[in-house]
Amino acid sequence: MRLIAALPRLILCLLLLIALPHAPAVAQTSDQPEGTIAVEGDATADAAIAKRIRAILRELEGFAKVRVSVASGTVTLTGTTLDTASAARLNDLAGRVEGVVAIRNEVRESTDVAERLNPAVERFRDRMAQAVSFLPLALVALGVFGLIVLAGLALARLRNPWDRLAPNAFIADIYRQIIRLAFVIAALVVALDILGATALLSGILGAAGIVGLAIGFAVRDTVENFIASIMLSIRQPFRPNDTVEIDGDTGKVIRLTSRATILLTFDGNHLRIPNATVFKSRITNYSRNAERRFTFTLSVASDADLARARDLALEVLNGLPFVLSSPEAAAWVDEVADHWINMQFAGWINQESTDLVAARSEAIRLTLSAFDAAGLTAGPPAYQLLSQSESPSGGPIDSPQTAAAPTNPAAVQPVEPQTERELTRIVAQERAELPSKDLLSVDAAEE
Repeated sequence: MRLIAALPRLILCLLLLIALPHAPAVAQTSDQPEGTIAVEGDATADAAIAKRIRAILRELEGFAKVRVSVASGTVTLTGTTLDTASAARLNDLAGRVEGVVAIRNEVRESTDVAERLNPAVERFRDRMAQAVSFLPLALVALGVFGLIVLAGLALARLRNPWDRLAPNAFIADIYRQIIRLAFVIAALVVALDILGATALLSGILGAAGIVGLAIGFAVRDTVENFIASIMLSIRQPFRPNDTVEIDGDTGKVIRLTSRATILLTFDGNHLRIPNATVFKSRITNYSRNAERRFTFTLSVASDADLARARDLALEVLNGLPFVLSSPEAAAWVDEVADHWINMQFAGWINQESTDLVAARSEAIRLTLSAFDAAGLTAGPPAYQLLSQSESPSGGPIDSPQTAAAPTNPAAVQPVEPQTERELTRIVAQERAELPSKDLLSVDAAEE
């Protein structure tokens, strides 16, 4: 109840506090002069102090509307300034004058729009005047910059020595880009040196490095692919029209671009493999050596004479006109199964004049025909079926009759590389359409 009764008095006190005049913008007790205060005051000294402070303020910008009065060594400052920082500086300035005992700073920040805008207009005029006076020097720096850049562009356009130094056109273009960039940087350094602003160069290069790092992380796969393209164009691990196997894919090389390696599969399809994958993968080049080996497996009867089978197969392989005498053909036992024995055979051909698939097929046909004629071919397995009335100790089970094998093998069929020639023709046609985008060179040195 007492609290409720005292509530009107509290409200009245708050209203009185709100109605009191506000304090000055800067406290009077801050930054006051120190030292001993004289016993006697002098009006002449007060006038000298006021005159000295007014003379100082007239030489400083922004204090034209500050009024100074001094009584008994106490300096009273009134009026307005453009900002509170200038008003605060008055305490330090007046306190340094000899004879000042105390400072009463009642200076406030000006709210006059015209007065606040005048300094900005003056600064703008000063900067425009500086720009006009600086313009001839800037034009000279710009002219020097342009001359150096044009010299770099002219040097980069020359065919020699870049085409002579580079292994292909792609590397030559990279050399030209490096020359252009070097001349631009040199022109920028010279122009900034003429302007006396070389300190900006470190900031520009730092910002360019940060931006380049951010872009590098953003396009990391593209950068990796570009670097792989450079390395592949220098190394040249394959030539146009080579038959290669890359990461499990086989085909003939059409071209190497700045982004991918293009193959023509044996089905006639285009296969694009990113150069980063090509550079990191195992590459098998079947065209680097003219000699190439083919292998096949045939089964002979489990009771067959393996030495005779081997000699017969080698006689057939060595008698084929497309099988090379060096390296020699080979035959060996590969696996022993339940009802037959698997033998492995190998022969070498010159793949520039012989089709590998056709040669292998013909070798299998003729060797199998010779085995059939000699009775070495494994027959199908025979099984004995016993009924409950038959004794397990009955007579031997006869093997099923097989058809008589041919006595003479058929004539050797032609094995010319027709398929290879057709694929080579397609590759040549593809390369003739866009020759400028190929990074491979037929005359490049082998890796």
